[in-house]
Amino acid sequence: MRRHFIRSALAAALAVALGLPPTNATEPRTILVVGDSLSAEFGLPRGSGWVALLEHKLAAEKIAARVVNASISGDTTAGGRARLPSLLKTHQPAVVVIELGANDALRGLPLDTTEANLAAMTQATRQAGAKVLLAGMQMPPNYGAGYNRRLQDLFARVAKEHDAALVPFFLKGVADRPDALAWFQPDGIHPTAEAHPTILANLWPDLQRLLK
Repeated sequence: MRRHFIRSALAAALAVALGLPPTNATEPRTILVVGDSLSAEFGLPRGSGWVALLEHKLAAEKIAARVVNASISGDTTAGGRARLPSLLKTHQPAVVVIELGANDALRGLPLDTTEANLAAMTQATRQAGAKVLLAGMQMPPNYGAGYNRRLQDLFARVAKEHDAALVPFFLKGVADRPDALAWFQPDGIHPTAEAHPTILANLWPDLQRLLK
């Protein structure tokens, strides 16, 4: 242990003397994205989804961070919760973006279960030393105002109780615009490539803050 400390100290001193950066100075932080088809580029040309656009944004802003997209089309909060421990161990992220919950709602799964899964994921991420950005979701109006309110409230509760950042509506500026249909693929569920810069713009302010 003492020998290792001396070697480390000598290496650091040598780096300073030679004008070199510390060995960990250039190591990029990792942003882990755990989402569903909205983040997995479903139906889009490769490289046109918001996660790919995020990589370009980080490079343009000269932010030393890499992005790992662990999103799976059709995934639910239960699936994300099951996959998360291995992802945290493998990638050791600094920030985790959790974009899940839409498929829970589309399948009519209990919202209490959705909230419990998101809470467990957020807590596990925080315990691993990473920060969390929750991407909130809303459903189409035909689901009813009451249902949508309950869905929005659960994201807000999880964020508040577990010290996570929250984007209240992941698809703001896309799904709530007057010509919304033009910004979705024929299935009416997945945004077109043209919509993904707006999605990234919704997330970017919080991501930038968390990376600082």
